[in-house]
Amino acid sequence: MYIVIVGAGNIGTPLIEIATAGGNEVVVVEKDEAKAERAASSFDCLVLNDDATIKDTLVDAGIDRADALISTTDQDATNIMVSLLGQELAVPNIVSVVHDPDHMELFRRIGVNTMQNPQRLIAEYLYRAVKRPSIIDYMRIGDEAEVFEISVGPDADIAGKTIEEAASAGLLPEDMLIVAVERNGADQPITPRGDTEIEAGDVVTVYSERGATPEVTDVFGHFEDHDDADR
Repeated sequence: MYIVIVGAGNIGTPLIEIATAGGNEVVVVEKDEAKAERAASSFDCLVLNDDATIKDTLVDAGIDRADALISTTDQDATNIMVSLLGQELAVPNIVSVVHDPDHMELFRRIGVNTMQNPQRLIAEYLYRAVKRPSIIDYMRIGDEAEVFEISVGPDADIAGKTIEEAASAGLLPEDMLIVAVERNGADQPITPRGDTEIEAGDVVTVYSERGATPEVTDVFGHFEDHDDADR
């Protein structure tokens, strides 16, 4: 892929590293001279020390043959301008970081794929690690639903039961599904069926419309997620 990345700061720099390591042809546009020089000396890519909100700069970056334009600056106004120019120049895939949540809808209205402020996402993840220590990884879907990974504790009610038995016992209501099972010794994750038995030590991927509430994680033997007031 031919990728134009705008910004070589805290967000852009690891993106440049990943994109170049993936064998993509990468062009970086960075207005700050020091950041531009650092990117040019660190990565195998073309770096333009220029202003990406000027159309000619993007033209110089080869935007006419770009498969993707990714704007990562710390200014939403700059990211919006870059995105609009990308649309004008018919870039097929435009992605931008959004720092102010109030601006998300504006980016969506102009048809740009967005990533919420990564610093906030990290903060939410860290808070979640304290609030729900049993969760290995998670992804929110909509307002409440989540897909998350959790290990099955030795005292879990679900341990030793098949999916069908767990559902019959009320451990897996209709709004909760086990979609994958990772087991020690297995080369690949197990796609669970009704007769798949859940074992202690398994790491299961779960979809829950209610999210990973303490009542949900209790099923897998993790009672530490309850607040003191719930105990």
